[in-house]
Amino acid sequence: MDVVIVANAPSLRLDPYREMLAGADLIIAADGGANALADAGIRPSLVIGDLDSLSAAQLASLTADGVELRRFPREKDETDLELALLHAAALGATRIDILGALGGRWDHTFANITMLAMPELQGRQVRLIDERQRLFLVRDQATLEGQRGDTLSLLPLTPTVCGVTTRGLFYALEDATLHFERARGVSNILIDPPGFISLREGLLLVVQHDDHGALQFARDNEGGQGLNIERGKVTG
Repeated sequence: MDVVIVANAPSLRLDPYREMLAGADLIIAADGGANALADAGIRPSLVIGDLDSLSAAQLASLTADGVELRRFPREKDETDLELALLHAAALGATRIDILGALGGRWDHTFANITMLAMPELQGRQVRLIDERQRLFLVRDQATLEGQRGDTLSLLPLTPTVCGVTTRGLFYALEDATLHFERARGVSNILIDPPGFISLREGLLLVVQHDDHGALQFARDNEGGQGLNIERGKVTG
């Protein structure tokens, strides 16, 4: 089951994601995510959370449209997005794409990223997506789809991530150890898609920029060249 969750991000525009939303088996709005869906003329299957970001008129409209509303107390342990993720997992979702979870308040963004490590999500493909990048967690191995030249950063979410091996990336890793407090995994490049990554121990966050090489091939302000992946070396 493919589920799309729409979170309550400020100024979220759903036009770039219409194809994704149309192909979903289920659309879940995490509280105010229902506002972005309403602006786009898209009906969710479910709205979940404390619903404090929705007006009385909006709630009435959703009810009239037959949308299921699951209201929780405002004083609760989980965020609205966490409730949506737990519900999707309980339904047996195999793929969960989350829109509107990046940007806005930094504390919310960071919490949304760390929720990828929820044990309930193990064995499911879960991604945080915006117009420029997508984030997902690797627990054992993953295929790295995308375009040649895309920038990828490999960021540990545990103190160490051991046995990291990559294929198809410019900066190759072979049974490497990455450390939470070090930036070694930042700004790698996909040069032979699809790439591949595996690890032996830990949790690794992949941040993939869908830039088609723009970050790697652009000239700097002094006219120097960017990364030359044809020759497999950095030039400047």
